[in-house]
Amino acid sequence: MTRNRTSTARKERGTGMNAAISIRNLTKSFGDNAVLKGVDLEVRPGTIFALLGSNGAGKTTTVNIASTLLAADGGSVRVAGHDVAESPEEVRRSISLTGQFAAVDEVLTGRENLVLIARLRRVDAPAKVADDLLARFGLTDAADRPASTYSGGMKRRLDIAMSLIGSPAIIFLDEPTTGLDPEARLEVWKTVQELRDGGTTILLTTQYLDEAEQLAERIAILHGGTIIADGTLDELKRMFPPAKVEYVEKQPTLEEIFLAIIGAKEAN
Repeated sequence: MTRNRTSTARKERGTGMNAAISIRNLTKSFGDNAVLKGVDLEVRPGTIFALLGSNGAGKTTTVNIASTLLAADGGSVRVAGHDVAESPEEVRRSISLTGQFAAVDEVLTGRENLVLIARLRRVDAPAKVADDLLARFGLTDAADRPASTYSGGMKRRLDIAMSLIGSPAIIFLDEPTTGLDPEARLEVWKTVQELRDGGTTILLTTQYLDEAEQLAERIAILHGGTIIADGTLDELKRMFPPAKVEYVEKQPTLEEIFLAIIGAKEAN
Protein backbone atom coordinates (compact mmCIF):
# COMPACT_ATOMS: atom_id res chain seq x y z
CA MET A 1 0.00 0.00 0.00
CA THR A 2 2.84 2.39 0.84
CA ARG A 3 4.56 1.74 -2.48
CA ASN A 4 1.35 2.41 -4.43
CA ARG A 5 0.81 5.73 -2.73
CA THR A 6 4.46 6.64 -3.21
CA SER A 7 4.29 5.88 -6.93
CA THR A 8 1.09 7.90 -7.30
CA ALA A 9 2.66 10.86 -5.50
CA ARG A 10 5.61 10.82 -7.87
CA LYS A 11 3.34 10.79 -10.92
CA GLU A 12 1.36 13.72 -9.55
CA ARG A 13 4.58 15.73 -9.16
CA GLY A 14 5.48 15.27 -12.81
CA THR A 15 8.61 14.25 -14.64
CA GLY A 16 11.11 16.21 -12.56
CA MET A 17 12.18 18.64 -15.28
CA ASN A 18 11.45 21.59 -12.96
CA ALA A 19 12.84 19.92 -9.85
CA ALA A 20 15.94 21.21 -8.07
CA ILE A 21 17.03 17.59 -7.57
CA SER A 22 15.64 14.69 -9.57
CA ILE A 23 16.79 11.10 -8.97
CA ARG A 24 15.48 8.22 -11.05
CA ASN A 25 16.18 4.48 -10.56
CA LEU A 26 19.53 5.16 -8.87
CA THR A 27 21.63 2.08 -8.17
CA LYS A 28 24.98 1.61 -6.43
CA SER A 29 26.82 -1.45 -5.15
CA PHE A 30 30.06 -1.88 -3.24
CA GLY A 31 31.33 -5.30 -4.18
CA ASP A 32 28.49 -7.73 -3.53
CA ASN A 33 26.66 -5.25 -1.31
CA ALA A 34 23.86 -3.51 -3.22
CA VAL A 35 23.30 -0.30 -1.25
CA LEU A 36 20.93 1.49 -3.64
CA LYS A 37 18.51 -0.67 -5.63
CA GLY A 38 16.50 1.85 -7.62
CA VAL A 39 16.09 5.06 -5.63
CA ASP A 40 13.58 7.64 -6.90
CA LEU A 41 13.07 11.05 -5.33
CA GLU A 42 12.39 14.62 -6.32
CA VAL A 43 13.13 17.85 -4.46
CA ARG A 44 11.25 21.00 -5.34
CA PRO A 45 13.10 24.34 -5.51
CA GLY A 46 13.17 26.41 -2.33
CA THR A 47 12.13 23.58 -0.01
CA ILE A 48 13.64 21.35 2.67
CA PHE A 49 13.49 17.66 1.79
CA ALA A 50 14.40 15.14 4.50
CA LEU A 51 15.81 11.74 3.63
CA LEU A 52 15.42 9.35 6.55
CA GLY A 53 17.02 5.98 7.08
CA SER A 54 18.92 3.90 9.59
CA ASN A 55 22.70 3.52 9.57
CA GLY A 56 23.80 1.89 6.33
CA ALA A 57 20.55 2.65 4.52
CA GLY A 58 22.39 4.55 1.78
CA LYS A 59 21.62 8.17 2.69
CA THR A 60 25.22 9.36 2.46
CA THR A 61 25.79 7.31 -0.69
CA THR A 62 22.82 9.05 -2.32
CA VAL A 63 24.15 12.47 -1.30
CA ASN A 64 27.67 11.67 -2.50
CA ILE A 65 26.36 10.65 -5.92
CA ALA A 66 24.12 13.72 -6.20
CA SER A 67 27.04 15.99 -5.24
CA THR A 68 29.38 14.35 -7.80
CA LEU A 69 31.69 12.75 -5.22
CA LEU A 70 30.73 9.22 -6.23
CA ALA A 71 29.75 7.62 -9.53
CA ALA A 72 26.46 5.77 -9.78
CA ASP A 73 26.17 2.29 -11.24
CA GLY A 74 22.86 3.05 -12.92
CA GLY A 75 19.96 5.45 -13.13
CA SER A 76 20.01 9.21 -13.56
CA VAL A 77 20.54 12.19 -11.26
CA ARG A 78 19.88 15.78 -12.25
CA VAL A 79 20.82 18.64 -9.92
CA ALA A 80 19.97 22.27 -10.75
CA GLY A 81 19.01 21.08 -14.23
CA HIS A 82 22.36 19.37 -14.91
CA ASP A 83 23.10 15.67 -15.23
CA VAL A 84 25.69 14.80 -12.57
CA ALA A 85 27.45 12.29 -14.83
CA GLU A 86 27.55 14.48 -17.95
CA SER A 87 28.05 17.94 -16.40
CA PRO A 88 29.68 17.51 -12.97
CA GLU A 89 31.39 20.90 -13.02
CA GLU A 90 28.09 22.68 -13.66
CA VAL A 91 26.55 20.76 -10.76
CA ARG A 92 29.41 21.74 -8.43
CA ARG A 93 28.91 25.41 -9.28
CA SER A 94 25.30 25.15 -8.12
CA ILE A 95 25.70 23.24 -4.87
CA SER A 96 27.41 23.06 -1.53
CA LEU A 97 27.85 20.05 0.75
CA THR A 98 28.06 19.98 4.53
CA GLY A 99 29.02 16.58 5.90
CA GLN A 100 28.30 14.86 9.19
CA PHE A 101 31.12 16.65 10.99
CA ALA A 102 32.05 20.33 10.79
CA ALA A 103 34.84 20.72 8.23
CA VAL A 104 36.46 23.80 9.74
CA ASP A 105 40.16 24.39 10.26
CA GLU A 106 40.41 24.70 14.03
CA VAL A 107 43.81 26.40 13.88
CA LEU A 108 42.33 29.30 11.89
CA THR A 109 39.90 31.85 13.29
CA GLY A 110 36.30 31.91 12.16
CA ARG A 111 37.05 34.88 9.91
CA GLU A 112 40.13 33.20 8.41
CA ASN A 113 38.14 30.05 7.62
CA LEU A 114 35.59 32.09 5.69
CA VAL A 115 38.16 34.22 3.86
CA LEU A 116 40.06 31.08 2.84
CA ILE A 117 36.99 29.46 1.28
CA ALA A 118 36.01 32.75 -0.40
CA ARG A 119 39.42 32.95 -2.03
CA LEU A 120 39.30 29.31 -3.11
CA ARG A 121 35.90 29.93 -4.68
CA ARG A 122 37.29 33.10 -6.30
CA VAL A 123 34.48 35.34 -5.11
CA ASP A 124 34.88 39.11 -5.10
CA ALA A 125 35.76 40.95 -1.86
CA PRO A 126 36.41 37.87 0.33
CA ALA A 127 36.87 39.95 3.50
CA LYS A 128 33.45 41.57 3.07
CA VAL A 129 31.86 38.21 2.32
CA ALA A 130 33.36 36.87 5.54
CA ASP A 131 32.13 39.83 7.59
CA ASP A 132 28.61 39.55 6.17
CA LEU A 133 28.42 35.83 6.96
CA LEU A 134 29.82 36.29 10.46
CA ALA A 135 27.07 38.82 11.16
CA ARG A 136 24.38 36.66 9.56
CA PHE A 137 25.28 33.63 11.69
CA GLY A 138 25.85 35.50 14.95
CA LEU A 139 29.59 34.88 15.00
CA THR A 140 30.96 38.42 14.84
CA ASP A 141 32.05 38.49 18.49
CA ALA A 142 33.95 35.22 18.02
CA ALA A 143 35.31 36.09 14.56
CA ASP A 144 38.95 36.44 15.61
CA ARG A 145 39.07 33.48 17.97
CA PRO A 146 40.51 30.14 16.80
CA ALA A 147 37.72 27.80 15.73
CA SER A 148 39.07 25.27 18.26
CA THR A 149 37.53 27.45 21.00
CA TYR A 150 34.03 27.34 19.45
CA SER A 151 31.19 25.27 20.86
CA GLY A 152 29.73 22.46 18.76
CA GLY A 153 26.84 24.65 17.65
CA MET A 154 29.16 27.53 16.70
CA LYS A 155 31.38 25.22 14.65
CA ARG A 156 28.35 23.88 12.81
CA ARG A 157 27.08 27.40 12.12
CA LEU A 158 30.54 28.35 10.82
CA ASP A 159 30.56 25.21 8.67
CA ILE A 160 27.18 26.09 7.15
CA ALA A 161 28.30 29.70 6.65
CA MET A 162 31.32 28.42 4.72
CA SER A 163 29.02 26.33 2.55
CA LEU A 164 27.07 29.45 1.53
CA ILE A 165 30.04 31.20 -0.02
CA GLY A 166 29.36 31.59 -3.71
CA SER A 167 25.57 31.61 -3.12
CA PRO A 168 24.80 27.98 -4.06
CA ALA A 169 21.21 27.32 -5.06
CA ILE A 170 21.22 23.87 -3.44
CA ILE A 171 22.77 22.66 -0.19
CA PHE A 172 23.22 19.05 0.87
CA LEU A 173 23.22 18.66 4.66
CA ASP A 174 24.31 15.16 5.63
CA GLU A 175 23.20 14.56 9.25
CA PRO A 176 24.09 18.14 10.27
CA THR A 177 23.19 17.78 13.97
CA THR A 178 24.99 14.51 14.71
CA GLY A 179 26.69 14.78 18.10
CA LEU A 180 25.26 18.20 18.98
CA ASP A 181 23.58 19.00 22.30
CA PRO A 182 19.89 20.11 22.33
CA GLU A 183 20.70 23.83 22.30
CA ALA A 184 23.10 23.48 19.38
CA ARG A 185 20.55 21.39 17.47
CA LEU A 186 18.00 24.18 17.79
CA GLU A 187 20.58 26.69 16.55
CA VAL A 188 21.16 24.58 13.44
CA TRP A 189 17.41 24.11 12.89
CA LYS A 190 16.90 27.87 12.96
CA THR A 191 19.73 28.36 10.48
CA VAL A 192 18.35 25.75 8.09
CA GLN A 193 14.87 27.29 8.20
CA GLU A 194 16.32 30.73 7.48
CA LEU A 195 18.18 29.36 4.45
CA ARG A 196 14.95 27.84 3.13
CA ASP A 197 13.10 31.11 3.72
CA GLY A 198 15.78 32.83 1.62
CA GLY A 199 15.07 30.51 -1.33
CA THR A 200 17.80 27.90 -0.88
CA THR A 201 16.90 24.29 -1.66
CA ILE A 202 18.05 21.84 1.01
CA LEU A 203 18.36 18.06 0.93
CA LEU A 204 18.74 16.97 4.54
CA THR A 205 19.67 13.48 5.68
CA THR A 206 18.98 12.60 9.29
CA GLN A 207 18.26 9.78 11.71
CA TYR A 208 16.33 12.09 14.01
CA LEU A 209 12.61 11.84 13.30
CA ASP A 210 11.81 15.03 15.22
CA GLU A 211 14.33 16.90 13.05
CA ALA A 212 12.54 15.88 9.85
CA GLU A 213 9.19 16.66 11.43
CA GLN A 214 10.28 20.17 12.41
CA LEU A 215 12.10 21.16 9.23
CA ALA A 216 10.96 19.34 6.12
CA GLU A 217 8.13 20.01 3.70
CA ARG A 218 8.56 16.52 2.29
CA ILE A 219 10.03 13.37 3.81
CA ALA A 220 11.27 10.18 2.19
CA ILE A 221 12.22 6.96 3.95
CA LEU A 222 15.10 4.98 2.45
CA HIS A 223 15.10 1.32 3.43
CA GLY A 224 16.41 -1.81 1.80
CA GLY A 225 17.95 0.19 -1.03
CA THR A 226 14.73 1.88 -2.17
CA ILE A 227 12.39 4.68 -1.15
CA ILE A 228 9.52 2.96 0.67
CA ALA A 229 7.57 6.14 1.52
CA ASP A 230 7.61 9.71 0.21
CA GLY A 231 5.29 12.58 1.07
CA THR A 232 4.44 15.39 3.43
CA LEU A 233 4.14 14.61 7.11
CA ASP A 234 0.35 14.63 6.82
CA GLU A 235 0.48 12.28 3.83
CA LEU A 236 2.70 9.87 5.71
CA LYS A 237 0.43 9.98 8.74
CA ARG A 238 -2.54 9.00 6.56
CA MET A 239 -0.76 5.79 5.59
CA PHE A 240 -1.39 4.48 9.07
CA PRO A 241 -4.64 3.71 10.97
CA PRO A 242 -6.18 6.61 12.92
CA ALA A 243 -4.56 7.11 16.29
CA LYS A 244 -6.45 5.85 19.32
CA VAL A 245 -7.55 8.81 21.43
CA GLU A 246 -6.67 8.53 25.10
CA TYR A 247 -6.73 11.19 27.77
CA VAL A 248 -3.50 11.15 29.73
CA GLU A 249 -1.43 13.70 31.57
CA LYS A 250 1.34 14.90 29.28
CA GLN A 251 4.75 14.75 30.89
CA PRO A 252 7.59 16.92 29.60
CA THR A 253 10.38 15.20 27.72
CA LEU A 254 13.91 15.31 29.06
CA GLU A 255 14.86 17.65 26.22
CA GLU A 256 12.08 20.07 27.20
CA ILE A 257 13.18 19.92 30.84
CA PHE A 258 16.82 20.53 29.89
CA LEU A 259 16.03 23.54 27.71
CA ALA A 260 13.68 25.02 30.32
CA ILE A 261 16.32 24.75 33.06
CA ILE A 262 19.00 26.29 30.84
CA GLY A 263 16.65 29.11 29.84
CA ALA A 264 15.71 29.86 33.45
CA LYS A 265 19.37 29.86 34.46
CA GLU A 266 20.28 32.34 31.71
CA ALA A 267 17.38 34.61 32.67
CA ASN A 268 18.69 34.99 36.26
